[in-house]
Amino acid sequence: MSESDLLQKPEYIHVVLNHLPIYGTILGALALAMSLVLRSRAAQVTALTITLVAAASAYPVFISGQRAYKAIRGMSDDTGAEWLDEHMDRAEKTIGAFYFLAALALAGLLVPIRWPRSAMLFAALTLVVAILCSGIAVYIAQAGGRVRHSEFRPSETPSPSSENDHHDK
Repeated sequence: MSESDLLQKPEYIHVVLNHLPIYGTILGALALAMSLVLRSRAAQVTALTITLVAAASAYPVFISGQRAYKAIRGMSDDTGAEWLDEHMDRAEKTIGAFYFLAALALAGLLVPIRWPRSAMLFAALTLVVAILCSGIAVYIAQAGGRVRHSEFRPSETPSPSSENDHHDK
């Protein structure tokens, strides 16, 4: 299978991209904290840009994950399939937080152009949301890692959600 063939497979795209929202929001949060300590607008712009890219990357990760669902479910054992459903549930319930973070980071870049005194407030708010999104990303990834890696699974499987309709996707 060639590289161009792999790029047509949503499960491959998902695996390639899925670390960006995790590590990117953590890196963005660290950079934002540093920019606040330094009180540097240039550092804020860099940190907000990192955070914006990381948060926006959650969209292609989410979409590629949805598109890969059937293929991954077909190759998963029963426990892995339960973790896949849990992974999808977690992502579906929390994806909006990443969209909010992206919008907040973008606002932190643009609003201070007109109102410079708002820069510190936007950087601080974005830092708080980036920390929350970092935790959310780890929470989603924890279930995702257990789909194919039985060595990461606890003894109990996730309890099935009554609203679970992933089989139709």
